[in-house]
This record gives sequence, structure tokens and C-alpha cells, in this order.
Amino acid sequence: MSRSGLNLFLFAVIGVGVVTFFYALTADRIAKNEREYMMRSLNELIPASAYDNDFFTDTIDVIDTKLLGSDQGVAVYRARRLGQPVGLIISPQAPNGYNGVIRLLVGIYADGTLAGVRIVAHRETPGLGDGIDQQRSDWVEQFPGLSLASALPADWQVKKDGGRFDQLTGATISPRAVVQAVHKAMLYFNQHQQRLFAAAAGDSYRFETESQP
Repeated sequence: MSRSGLNLFLFAVIGVGVVTFFYALTADRIAKNEREYMMRSLNELIPASAYDNDFFTDTIDVIDTKLLGSDQGVAVYRARRLGQPVGLIISPQAPNGYNGVIRLLVGIYADGTLAGVRIVAHRETPGLGDGIDQQRSDWVEQFPGLSLASALPADWQVKKDGGRFDQLTGATISPRAVVQAVHKAMLYFNQHQQRLFAAAAGDSYRFETESQP
């Protein structure tokens, strides 16, 4: 190995060592910050005063490609009080956003009422489709209080398609994708509610759905 090659090798080794060292120092803090951010997001949908279990660890992964938008497991966080189901938050994906996948949190109370919706990640167009994000507009506030019993199947569309949900000016694709994903998550909850609460925490499940849109 030439002298310059040896110098490059040593520089790379030192660089990797420094990165590894600082990652080890900050890994616990990063994990703590991620947990706190997720807990804040979860508690925006189902308030901490409503449950008494460890919401963050009482979780399962479920797989349903058509209703939950992913062939990988998506997390379900379960809230209970005195051992009884209060509600859950499921994290489906909308694969048909304008610029790709939109990741959601959908909170549903045990009686089937929507607690709320949050957008976790997206790449929608700034100033147009990103209005689905609660940090950009109050568009997602159309969902709380709705249920499959209170809205007909045809209502779960944006107004441009004949439904009840507002679209965003100049951007229909993004809200259409979110409305469809929320409706499918509600259908999934409706079919599997008992198994979602009864399943042992920490495992992954593929519950069969009777019919899918």
C-alpha cells in the first residue's frame, strides 16, 4: 500500500471511530427524544387522562397490505383503563400520495368513534398538498367524532368525488389519499377490534379481513 493510500485508510478508520463514539454517547438520548415525540403525538389523539396502562409498550404489529397500505407490520398502540379497552392508535400508510407514501396515526375509541388523525411523514408539495399536515393547516380536524355508523361509505371521499371531506385548493390527490387511508383503517378496526385488544403485546399478526375494497 502506498503512503497516500495508507493515510486515507487511517483517516477512514479514525472517522468511523469518531462517528461510532459519538453515536454511542447520544443513542440513549436520541431514543428518549423519539419516545417523547411519539408519546406527545399519541396523547394528542387519546389524552393521558383517559388511560392507565403503558400506552407506548402495549403494542402489536399488524399486517394487511390492502387496508393498512403496507406489506410490512404497522404498529397498533392500545390504551386501557382498569384493564378495559379505551381506544387504540393504528399507524397505516397511504401509498397513493402525490409524491409517494403518506404515514398516518389514526386514533379510534373503543366505541368506533374517530379520536383524530395525525400526519407522521410525507413528501407532499409545499404550499399545496402539505396542507394535510396539522402543522400547516387544520384540515385533519374534519375527522374527530366520525364513525362508520355516522358516515355512509360514499361519504368517505373528498367533495370533488362526491364525499363529505374538503379538498385543498389546487391539491386533491393528497387529501384523497388520506381520506381513503383513514376509511380503510376504520374498516380494519371494525373487523378486528376484539383481536386487536386481545392479542399479546410485542407480537406481529396478520389478521384475515373478510372483504377488502
